[in-house]
Formats: sequence, C-alpha cells, structure tokens
Amino acid sequence: MPERSESDSRKLLRRLRDVLATPARGQDRLDSITHLIADSMKTQVCSIYLFRDPETLELCATEGLKKGAVHQTRMKLGEGLVGRVARSGMPVNTADAPSEKGFRYMPETGEEIYSSFLGVPIQRVGEKLGVLVVQSRIARSFSEDEIEALEVVAMVLAEMTELGAFGGDGFEAMHKQPVLFRGGTGQEGAAEGRVWLHEPRVVVTNPVADDPLTEIDRIREAVGVLRVSVDDLLAAESLDKEQKQVLEAYRMFAHSRGWLRRMEEDIQRGLSAEAAVEKEQSAARARMEQVPDAYLRDRLHDLDDLSNRLLRILTGQGRDTGATMPDNPILVARNIGPAELLEYGRKLKGVVLEEGSVGSHAAIVARALAIPMVIHAARITNEALNGDQILVDGDQGIVHLRPDDTVARSFRDKIAMQAEAQKRYAAFRDLPATTKDGVTVALHMNAGLMADLPSLAGSGAEGVGLFRTELQFLIRNQMPKREELAQLYARVMDAAKGLPVAFRTLDIGSDKVLPYMKPNDEPNPAMGWRAIRVGLDKPGVLRMQLQALIRAARGRPLAVMFPFVAEHSEFVEARSAMLRELHREKSLGHAVPEKIEIGAMLETPSLAYAPAEFFAMADFISIGGNDLKQFFFAADRENERVRRRYDTLNLSFLSFVGQIVARCAQAGTRLSFCGEDAGRPIEALALAAMGLRVLSMRPASVGPVKALLRRVDLSEARAVIEAARAAGEASARPRLTDWLAGLPEG
Repeated sequence: MPERSESDSRKLLRRLRDVLATPARGQDRLDSITHLIADSMKTQVCSIYLFRDPETLELCATEGLKKGAVHQTRMKLGEGLVGRVARSGMPVNTADAPSEKGFRYMPETGEEIYSSFLGVPIQRVGEKLGVLVVQSRIARSFSEDEIEALEVVAMVLAEMTELGAFGGDGFEAMHKQPVLFRGGTGQEGAAEGRVWLHEPRVVVTNPVADDPLTEIDRIREAVGVLRVSVDDLLAAESLDKEQKQVLEAYRMFAHSRGWLRRMEEDIQRGLSAEAAVEKEQSAARARMEQVPDAYLRDRLHDLDDLSNRLLRILTGQGRDTGATMPDNPILVARNIGPAELLEYGRKLKGVVLEEGSVGSHAAIVARALAIPMVIHAARITNEALNGDQILVDGDQGIVHLRPDDTVARSFRDKIAMQAEAQKRYAAFRDLPATTKDGVTVALHMNAGLMADLPSLAGSGAEGVGLFRTELQFLIRNQMPKREELAQLYARVMDAAKGLPVAFRTLDIGSDKVLPYMKPNDEPNPAMGWRAIRVGLDKPGVLRMQLQALIRAARGRPLAVMFPFVAEHSEFVEARSAMLRELHREKSLGHAVPEKIEIGAMLETPSLAYAPAEFFAMADFISIGGNDLKQFFFAADRENERVRRRYDTLNLSFLSFVGQIVARCAQAGTRLSFCGEDAGRPIEALALAAMGLRVLSMRPASVGPVKALLRRVDLSEARAVIEAARAAGEASARPRLTDWLAGLPEG
C-alpha cells in the first residue's frame, strides 16, 4: 500500500478541524470523525473508544463495525488489544489481530472479518482519554508513517475532548464531571473551597495549524529561549554538584536534536507547535510508566518539566495567569516546598498534592497552619481547573472534585458536626484532663512555626511538648545565622507566656534534606544519617543551635531534647555539648537559663534497653511515637501498603510502651508521648492507661482527647486492655471500642 504523504496528513487534520468547528451534537461529530479517518486512511474500520470511568472503555463511535455495538461494547483497562493500548499508552500494530495474545472477540461488533489492527492511545499529558482504532480486511502491518499520522489525529481528538467538543449526548466535556480521588492523609481535617492551582495548566486551543513553516519557526525560537534559560541557570555560581547534575540533565534534553526533530515532524503532519510539544510530552509520560528504573524515571520527569516550560514560552501562559485567588482557596499541586507553602500562609483552606508524604516538609507546614492535606491524589493536576469546587477530607485521604449536590450536602453536614464538636470542647478548654478516677494527664501541643503559637491559648494545651526547629532550616536557601535563630526561639518563648516549651534540636536527614546541604544517596534514609547523628558529626551546626537556644532563654528556664538517640553514648556526647556551651556562654558574661532540662527522644527500640545510667541522666524523655512504631513493627510509615497493617493498640506495642513507663518511673524521669497517636482519642486513652501522664499532639486534637479522658476511669480502661491480653487477642482496640460504646455520654 503506498505511504501517505505529509500533505495528506495535513489535509486530514484540516478536514477534522472543519468537522469540529461545525455546530453539531457530540455523537454526530464522533460519527463524522470516524468516517473521515477511515476514508483518509483507506481502511474499512475506524472506531473511537473513550473511558467511561478510570477502568472502563466504551465503544462510542465507529465506521465499519455494527452500529448496534455503539455504547454497548465495553471492556476493562488492559482487556483485549484496545485495553492493552489504553493501559500501556503505546500503539498496537498487527497484521493478524485474532492471533495476538490477549485478543478479545466481541461478536456484537462484527469485527471477525477484519484481520489487521492499529490502535493508538488518545491521551493528553498523562490523561488517558481513550483509544483510536483502524482495521482492515487485508492482513498487513501499518507503516510507521500511518502510525504517526494516526497518533497525530489522536492528539487532536485529545485536545478537542479537553475543550468539550463532544459535549452532550452523554459525553460530558472534560473538567466538568464529578471526580473522586483517593489518596493518603497528610493532615487531618475537612474543608470545602475552590481550586487554586500552584502551576496552572496550559490550555492549547489551536491543535491544528495550516502553516508548518511558521510553526517550525515558532518551535525553534521557543526551544532557543528554553536553552538559554537552562544555560543561565547552570552558570549560577551558587550551585552545588548535585544541582549542577540535575541541570546538566535538563540541558541534555533541551539540546536534544531528536526531541526537536520529532516535534518538527509532528508539525509537518499538521499539528501546531503547542500540540506537537504535548504529543511528545504524552509519549514521554507513557514511556515513564513503563520504566522500572527510578533514576531513568526521574530523567523522564525532567523532560516532562522541560515540556511544561516550553509550553509556557510558546503560549505566554506563565504561572501568573491573571486569575484572582478565590476567597476559600484549596491549593492543588504536584508537589510543593515548605517555603512556597508558607508564602500562601493561612489564606489556604486545604492542600491536595499528587506526590508528598506524611513526613514531608509540606505536611509539617500544613500541620503548623492547621489546614487539611491529602497526598498521593494521582493526576489531580491534570483534572482540576482554577475555580473548580473541591472538597478535601484529610481524615479519610479523599478529595471530591466538582462534587454533585448530594455529596456536597453530606460533606457540609460532616463539617458542621465537627464545628459543633469544637464548640463543646471549648466549654472545658481551661479545665484539666482529669479522669473519673482522679488521674490528671497533661496535654501539650506540637509546633514548628510561629504560626502555631496562637493555637496554644485557644486549644487548651498546657505547653509545647515538641517544638520542631528544623523548619527554619528547611525553608531557607542557606544556613540561618545564630542571631536569627536566637530571636526566633525567644519569640516562641515569649508567645508561650510562661508555659513550658521543649525544643527539639535539628532533626534533618531521612525525608528532611536541607536544600543547601549535600544530599546523601542512602538505601534506607529513615535508618541512615539523620537527626542527632548529623548533629554529632557536624558539631559546628549543633553548637550554633545550642548557643541560639541558650541566648533565646534570656535567663528563663530552657528544655532541650535531642532526636533519634539510639544509645546511651550518643546522649552523653550530646548532653556534654550542651553543658560546654552553657559554660562558654556564662564565661562570656551572657545570661544563662535559671534552669536547664536536657532530654532525649526515644524513637528506637534500642534506647528502651539502655543502661539505667541513661534514664537517671536524662531530665526527661519523650517517646517519638511515629518513628518508634515504624521501627517496632519494621513498617515504613511512608508505605501505605504496610503502615496501616499495624495497630498502635497492638498488645505487644502497648506492653513495650508499658516497659518504658516502668523504667522512667524507676529512675524518676519525666516521660511524655509525642506523635500522631497521642492526638487520636482512643489511642490517647490506651497510652494514658499504660501510665503515660503527658501527651503532645496537634492543637486541634487537644479538645477531643480531653473530652474522652474526662469521661473515663483509667483503671477500668487498663483492666479492659489486660482482659484482651489474657484472652490472647492481638489488639485491645475491639474491647476498648465496645467498652467506650457502653459508657454514658459525658
């Protein structure tokens, strides 16, 4: 069969554009398109399959197959050759379709008489929209030119689907349908608002171009601008070795002749410069999903980012689109750094990220700002538009985009119930968390920013059980100065108005890497060079921070704790560093704290078995529940597959906590529990029943925890836990839940 010329390809796209420009029903347009493509490609069949939901494809139009199959034939993602194209994002080209592995025969279509098959994905920058198929009776493979031509047509269909060209007749325009995203909890809470995209999507309104020479000039000029911008970034003197390596990869792609050549070939076939960029970007995304090697996937992400830069140069659509931020903005982004998130501040009602982690810098800032956050909401940046209605359920890790009225009403009911509960908690805000049997549990709050401190008075917390000091390091591009830190820590103590504040020294490493420190490629960073290990190996940084804390106290009492201490000798060394700085400051004539308390975070099981000297030496110990639990169960808390598998109320873990309580009691050392579980009422109850008398949590959790503790008898709760242990049960949760259900409302 003769190969089709480039002019034929452009002619097809012009005819396609004319069809799309003519007023018509969505179904009529699709029918016209399949007829037009089959005629141009000289095939007996052309069919368009579109996704009805993320897992289901539906035959929506056809030329050549039985018309009765339209809107009746459906298949799952990965099912048959069409499903294979949709899953992989790559073409399938075969001369003998029935003999292909995975072929599915659908008798209602009448396709048994067609031997050859070519299917290409209809996709747009990561969005899988459907599959475009042509078939012929003659057993033959389609040429490379024909494959390229059909991919170009599929690209135009994707853009027109994006613009709502097939609206009506059951075909909702893109970005108008309700969509549910299931992700993970970054920060609990619920919020309703309007989407505010951190990086607004580029909208291509002209996928087809008549003048390829003009479009090629445009793409070459834009690529030239892109190359200069990358070269300028590389010329910066402040770059470290790793940053240069990343930008070198950028430059390699930006100067790739193959990338530019492929885009120029797409333009020769009739696409506009913008559509050609998106076609190659979609192809890169499809390749990305097939690559098992993480390093290569990151390099393909580089190409993805470069494509977005190139689109912004071509369209002039920068980050600042002129759109006005809504009154109740919910930030939607692929990922975001802590400094960028802080710039938005308390204007935001919530945050939704495609990436992120529960321990990420952004999640820490979201907790500080007390705004709900959902992470791992896959592809939401492709689906959401500025101004879309959005509901964020941080408790369940669920996001409703453009919800229907029923979902929105139910969600508002949930928010109203939470608000009503907060009013009830406010009634005993200033009362102690004293149980029915007379045990008082001190409830403290966690903090990491000055923005947290206003919550101290309103929450009913009795102090700050953990002030994370690393955020001031993470949100800067260079190491903060000692005096800057001293001023900040002083403001924290001023804001606490005499209530106790426990400052945790710099906890970096693992998922918290400073932008100006050389990152370490470690196979398991959570168990690697982090926290006190970094402090002891970088004594200059530790000294500077300890000096800042001493000066901030201005003679007031000071409590400092060292994170991730794994053995007694580490605490001895860190404590000695603090005592040396106290002596030095005193010798310089500076005011020193009237009282100094030096403590440790118990986050590794090893420290629970430290010598008695450790427990006697430490002025206080805080159990870092998040890390301790992940190491106790050997379950990475960033891994959704395993972290939910293990229960804090597992009796083995509660027994272990009980042993720590006993060792601290024997030594007369004050003990607290800090972490997510301290702020969950039933978990807080169990921890208190095991003997903990200080719990530190996010401010919003103080009320619910206090409400529960004030209506229970701890001795009864302990008896319920022991009954579960005696019965050989794995967790105390079922029995505690049943016991609480039988208590009178308090």
